[in-house]
Amino acid sequence: MAEEKKSIEEELSYPILICDKILKSAKESESFKLECSEVSKRVDCLAQMLRTTVILSTSNPSLYDRPIHRILSESVKNLDRALTLVRKCKRAGLLRRVVTITTAADFRKLFSLLDSSLGDFRWLLGVFNSQATGDFDLALPPIANTDPMLAWVWTYLAILHMGSLQNRTEAANSLSSLALDSERNKQIIITEGGVPPLLKLLKESSSSEAQIAAATVLAHLAGDPESVRNLSGQMAVPIAVQVLGESPIGVQISVAFLIARMVGQDVDSQEEFGRENAIRKLVSILCFETLDSKDSFDKPTSIHSLVQIKKEMPVPARSSNSMHSEGSSRGRDRRKERENESPEEKFKLMINCSEALWVLARGSVSNSRRICETKGLLCLAKIIEKEKGDLQFNCMMTLMEIATAAESNADLRRVSFKTNSPAAKAVVDQLIRIVIEGRSPTLQIPAIKSVGSLARTFPARETRIIRPLVNQLSHKNPDIAEEAAVALGKFANPENFLCVEHSKAIIEFDGVLPLTRLLRSTERTQLHGLILLCYLALNVGSSEALEKSRALTALELAGRSMAAQHPSLRELLPKAIYSLELYQAGVHPQRLFHDRDVEYIKGTLDKHGKDTRS
Repeated sequence: MAEEKKSIEEELSYPILICDKILKSAKESESFKLECSEVSKRVDCLAQMLRTTVILSTSNPSLYDRPIHRILSESVKNLDRALTLVRKCKRAGLLRRVVTITTAADFRKLFSLLDSSLGDFRWLLGVFNSQATGDFDLALPPIANTDPMLAWVWTYLAILHMGSLQNRTEAANSLSSLALDSERNKQIIITEGGVPPLLKLLKESSSSEAQIAAATVLAHLAGDPESVRNLSGQMAVPIAVQVLGESPIGVQISVAFLIARMVGQDVDSQEEFGRENAIRKLVSILCFETLDSKDSFDKPTSIHSLVQIKKEMPVPARSSNSMHSEGSSRGRDRRKERENESPEEKFKLMINCSEALWVLARGSVSNSRRICETKGLLCLAKIIEKEKGDLQFNCMMTLMEIATAAESNADLRRVSFKTNSPAAKAVVDQLIRIVIEGRSPTLQIPAIKSVGSLARTFPARETRIIRPLVNQLSHKNPDIAEEAAVALGKFANPENFLCVEHSKAIIEFDGVLPLTRLLRSTERTQLHGLILLCYLALNVGSSEALEKSRALTALELAGRSMAAQHPSLRELLPKAIYSLELYQAGVHPQRLFHDRDVEYIKGTLDKHGKDTRS
């Protein structure tokens, strides 16, 4: 701050020096004395304003200096022009007078420029001095005639720096309206230094209304990755997480929305929020309204998780430690305050927190692990069971992202979705319920995707998972039928250790016939149906159901049209056809592919390639 103030003083010293030179030259003028006198009056007034600005900059620690630099830059140009013109009017020889011709028009133009500088500084001092009265002038300075938005942003930001709490709140609300109007307004607010005072208002204000106003503006500013990186670079992430955990419910609603906006625009902020412990704060808020004290949850899987949960759990009142008693008292006070809030406010908070949790988990294994290390899985399952609408959807999408992360990460899958885990069991129960009920495709599709992503976690005896998916192969909605085929394909994939057992279950629940019907559906649905049928043929080619449904013919017909378009079928399809041909011809080898079969497979591949090309 000291360096900034020193630079302002140094900037102001140069135009003051020019003003003194102009006043001296004006007294020595021999021509255009009247005009030089008018210049002198204007410059003298401007010099006084410059000196007043110096006093303000040294005495006010919260001075907003952005407009000073901009106005000063234009004023220096005008003063340089005035000095050059006045010097031409000093005593000189005849030749110099002829070469340097000065006209009254030059002075008229100079008067207009100096009047603009006077108007700019008059507006500037008016904004700075109004902090005492609280009556801020929203008039436009001459410098903003071509861009009024700049002057309004300057005024509101000056209020944020120097105004009373009420005025700062009103200024934040005004900036929020400006940010909603256009993307350009957002960029002006950021470029003119609007982020730091807004973050300060959010962090340090004692007024919930002021904090909500600040969080709302910041959320509107977080409209693109570059803007979010700007916010993150000015400590917006740790401030938002801190305020989220310590504020009344109205502030938490706005901050949760801010987090969702920032994470939705920038992947880097997603990981940063995870490192700053935002996930545990969000889960704690959701659990506060969802889980009863009797609800069990998985033990944390790391020392860090144990420490964090111990910190956040209410401390028993019987503790003799005064610090523990204080923490317990705060916990009781917070619970009492939350109980007095309206159901609408609580529901809105849960919606915003669940949306923030969803975007934090999206595509992030580390954040998904952080959710699982808390009681997040059980909390999400409970909400999906009890709630409806956006809250239920957000939690379902969060579960889908966690399941997707678990599919790609064996450690996460093994630790968080083990069969004896109450939280994992609760999650699976809700996923199956949503798949079976099928009331809404927007819920059913992510539920089916989640089950498919967790395919490797289910034991062979868990056949209750297979039947609901098989039933969806006949669904009238092609998107649901397609997702069911994709999910079942993950159960029957040869890379799944229990692929044979799962394939037998799919056939046992009459999955072959609807699967062959999918081969006559849309191209995308046909592809996934064909892949699943190939897996069944490889895993249980001896099945009578496959023979009765003429799966071999279906594979041959569909393969001719699909193999060329989808390279993944080039190896899979001939192997599946070969498997069915062997079994249906009465051959039952212990190993399907012996070395002597390699040439046959290659010939089959070439044959199908030629058939497709023809």
